[in-house]
Amino acid sequence: MYAAITGVGGYVPDYILTNEELSQMVDTNDEWIMSRVGIKERRILKGEGLGASYMGAKAIDELLKKTETKPEEIDLLICATTTPDHPFPSCASMCAEKTGIKNAFAFDVAAACSGFLVALETGSNFIKSGKYKKVIVLATEKMSSIVDYTDRNTCPLFGDAAAAVLLEPSEDYGLMDSLIKTDGVGFPFLNLHAGGSAFPASEETVKNRQHFVYQEGKHVFKFAVTNMADIAAEVIERNSLKSEDINWFVPHQANLRIIDAAVNRINVPYEKVVINIDKFGNTSGVSLPLCLWDCEKRFKKGDNIILAAFGAGFTWGSAYLKWAY
Repeated sequence: MYAAITGVGGYVPDYILTNEELSQMVDTNDEWIMSRVGIKERRILKGEGLGASYMGAKAIDELLKKTETKPEEIDLLICATTTPDHPFPSCASMCAEKTGIKNAFAFDVAAACSGFLVALETGSNFIKSGKYKKVIVLATEKMSSIVDYTDRNTCPLFGDAAAAVLLEPSEDYGLMDSLIKTDGVGFPFLNLHAGGSAFPASEETVKNRQHFVYQEGKHVFKFAVTNMADIAAEVIERNSLKSEDINWFVPHQANLRIIDAAVNRINVPYEKVVINIDKFGNTSGVSLPLCLWDCEKRFKKGDNIILAAFGAGFTWGSAYLKWAY
């Protein structure tokens, strides 16, 4: 028994933040951003009181409509996010309320940019248990809420979005294999320092701008290039796949140079690589399902798809999907 993706829904905000507009806010320019990360524009959620659950509900609504699924049919909702509306209740519970999902239990997963992979593996195991028939795996991130728009090193990177998939049992298609790892050595290099129980919000933490994403780019890049590429290669090798067997490679959309390294490592042609970082930026855990949503019409039933991600923690992983429709 496998957990097959039987539908994809997504949502991106209307507002487009271009490199030109960013250059008016901070010391940067289009050439600098494009040459280093490959991002042309990113979507930003505007509106008072609108958070990750707003976008998540939009993605779920589209998913339910496309798959002709009723909210009451959903058994479980897993939400991958590091930018929930509130520390509690869970973003998953808020999305369930907004979309009329009443017969499911719901919870959040926090694994940064690897969040969707962790949630997908978790949802897959619930399906495999035989107890659950319809599981929604959602990723939603309002990264603009934790970005310091005076920091030229991080503010060009991130965008807001949400995407969700429906998992159902299948004997032939779905999540065939996955491998996910974590190494806590990454904490000093990529984190949001304040706002948790160790360093609650205070006048000092606000003054020191410690409620925004902090990243030491060189360290993160070094780990990401090696680990994301290696783990994708490991999943491919242990499933006896050759490069010609892979129909699509979907890497986390953080940096074009990291994507290049992964593509070279697993030796797939670029026409088989899904890339949309130029128009959406780094949407953290939403990155992978957003690629599936963005390119859904290009996939064919039975396609072999390799997913790969790397994020804060450090946590990284790869998955082998056999597309179900």
